[in-house]
Amino acid sequence: VLLRCTSSAFPAAGSARFSEGADGLRAGRGPSGAPRAAGPAVRRSDTWRPAASASPHGRATVGVTIDKSPFLGERCVVGLLDNCVLLGPGVSPLQWELRHPRSCCLCAASGSRLHTLALAQIDLEVSKLPLLKPCVGTASLHANLVGPLRVEFSQPVNLEEVASTNPEVREGGRFAPKDCKALQKVAIIIPFRNREEHLKYWLYYMHPILQRQQLDYGVYVINQDGDEEFNRAKLLNVGFTEALKEYDYDCFVFSDVDLIPMDDRNTYKCYSQPRHLSVSMDKFGFRLPYNQYFGGVSALSKEQFTKINGFPNNYWGWGGEDDDIYNRLVFKGMGISRPDAVIGKCRMIRHSRDRKNEPNPERFDRIAHTRETMSSDGLNSLSYEVLRTDRFPLYTRITVDIGAPGS
Repeated sequence: VLLRCTSSAFPAAGSARFSEGADGLRAGRGPSGAPRAAGPAVRRSDTWRPAASASPHGRATVGVTIDKSPFLGERCVVGLLDNCVLLGPGVSPLQWELRHPRSCCLCAASGSRLHTLALAQIDLEVSKLPLLKPCVGTASLHANLVGPLRVEFSQPVNLEEVASTNPEVREGGRFAPKDCKALQKVAIIIPFRNREEHLKYWLYYMHPILQRQQLDYGVYVINQDGDEEFNRAKLLNVGFTEALKEYDYDCFVFSDVDLIPMDDRNTYKCYSQPRHLSVSMDKFGFRLPYNQYFGGVSALSKEQFTKINGFPNNYWGWGGEDDDIYNRLVFKGMGISRPDAVIGKCRMIRHSRDRKNEPNPERFDRIAHTRETMSSDGLNSLSYEVLRTDRFPLYTRITVDIGAPGS
């Protein structure tokens, strides 16, 4: 029987054979020559079945083989093991959930087209669960949704209380439903600087909404360090890149910190076409300011985002980047999908314009040249330095130095 796991640093699967030992699961040599785990000798078994007395814990070394990756090079990458599934004939389908996946260093063997990575001494703390059905169409999804919501910003928010009322949200702002399998893994990316009170409201309202929508999600607040002009789109590129280092997300929701949906049927997930979620904002009288508007909150799949080379990096200050993003989508043959104006209602937290986020005087000229610049300005030209990563109970904050205009 194979216990096949995915490393969140890489989409490729590694696997190891297990037999029942005196203290639970033991790892044998995997089919691709994975190293044997350290410790007592292992009794090899190709048809291992979980016994009632078997402890659902074990220490294993799982081998992972992946295509040579340019970003890997000769260095080690920190990742996690997750999404373990027990495979084999004669065994009831079981999902093995890593209760406390640990960070580990993935070291590449050089000199070949493929890298074989050894995840040494990983403690697999697993529980045997029934194989979950997809969440789509489940009765609990429809029963959980409320519909129109009352959204107010008059009362202060205490994040400790928010955490206590959302006990299923794990450290770093991660959540996955227990009674069904989410069809999408969603990273929610928030560009940020000096908006602590707005973030409290966002977390207060959004975690219950996202849980009711039965998403496998994580919340990433990308905090721009320093006092240079704010660069929203570049921070979103950073969030996309950093989130993929933690988990194999397939959908990315890019949200301003001051926008809250007023209906939980406005699902924060990806569709066959890029999705504009904030279509009916109170700021604009609950209507689109213009048909090409793509600002506020949007969702793109990993494939859609990479197809347009991500977002532009050279929009410093307020305005223009959302129109550039719209142009990129159109130039790559994609359209925009939207919820209707009722379900797509959202409320903005009123505030004065931030210092160092003045209107960008170059925005109109840049928008006019999107077709010429999009192939060279985006993910493939992104440069930044992560200064600090903090995992709070309700979100992950990544503080970055993204440089300055002209750098």
